[in-house]
Amino acid sequence: MRAFVTGASGFIGGHVAQALLDRGYDVTALVRPGSALRLAHPRLTLAEGDVLDRSSLDRALAGCEAAFHVAARYNFWSPDADAMWRVNVDGTRNVLEAAQAAGVERIVHTGTVSTLHFPADGSPATEARAAAPHELVGAYKRTKFEAERIALGMAAAGAPIMIVNPTAPVGSGDVKPTPTGRIIVDFLRGAIPAVVDTGLNVVDVADVAEGHLLAWEKGKVGERYLLGNAQGNLTLAELLRMLAEAVGSRAAPLRKIPYRLALAAAYADHAIEGGLLRREPRIPLEGARIARKPMWADPSKAVQELGLPQSPVADALRRAAEWFADNGYLTKGKRG
Repeated sequence: MRAFVTGASGFIGGHVAQALLDRGYDVTALVRPGSALRLAHPRLTLAEGDVLDRSSLDRALAGCEAAFHVAARYNFWSPDADAMWRVNVDGTRNVLEAAQAAGVERIVHTGTVSTLHFPADGSPATEARAAAPHELVGAYKRTKFEAERIALGMAAAGAPIMIVNPTAPVGSGDVKPTPTGRIIVDFLRGAIPAVVDTGLNVVDVADVAEGHLLAWEKGKVGERYLLGNAQGNLTLAELLRMLAEAVGSRAAPLRKIPYRLALAAAYADHAIEGGLLRREPRIPLEGARIARKPMWADPSKAVQELGLPQSPVADALRRAAEWFADNGYLTKGKRG
């Protein structure tokens, strides 16, 4: 069986492609011209193209029976806000329509936990309720919400689409790195002197990749599946303590700063770095606004219906730290 994958040069997409190869699938990976792909395998075919180029999608999807749309712009700052809409929204529509036209059996669309509602009382989010418009802080959340709306609409009209909503994956191969990976890198560099009182759900990226395959094999059309870890709801302080223990260093600093102070620092950094210097801020404003309340998540639906693995978060953090160290991310002066 041949599977089509977008985003294979990225963190989650690379792991999805590898998991498919490990499972015995032939894989066609869509790669933009000039993009580097770390994977190499005799059953891996690289198809040059772009999610915004429908003809390249049609060519790449020929002969594929499975499709995994993982590609997205995932960052909390961009000098070109329109580019995020084009890739995350227009690109999603292109991929899903091309996959349906190609006659693939089933399609898995990668969403995000950020499109779900987080209750004010701090209880975990579930797939049952989407975020309200006022909860969609920043371009990333808004574009991913719109992309998910497109996927759900197509599924309701008969397209064989399932949606997976990863939480905060960690592990090896986080090249960019992702916002969560940046936290790990900054902490290991000694660049996080204090924390705000927030939290997130952390999950092994290998489990997220396996969740994609399980959704394709067992998922119901039109359903969301939250790919997280039941033991992964951690405050930022708890996450850093676990990371410190995983790498055998001293406990993470527990000094907390008020949310308003952190938000003010983010606004200042956004104005100077993002505005005057036109480069990515060290303290992303969108990330600071999201940190206003913890993003706990309940993955029980995916565990019960798909058999989503629940690997120890500490092991994933250790692998992430080792990978960042081995690949030079902890070198002084190198921006993550």
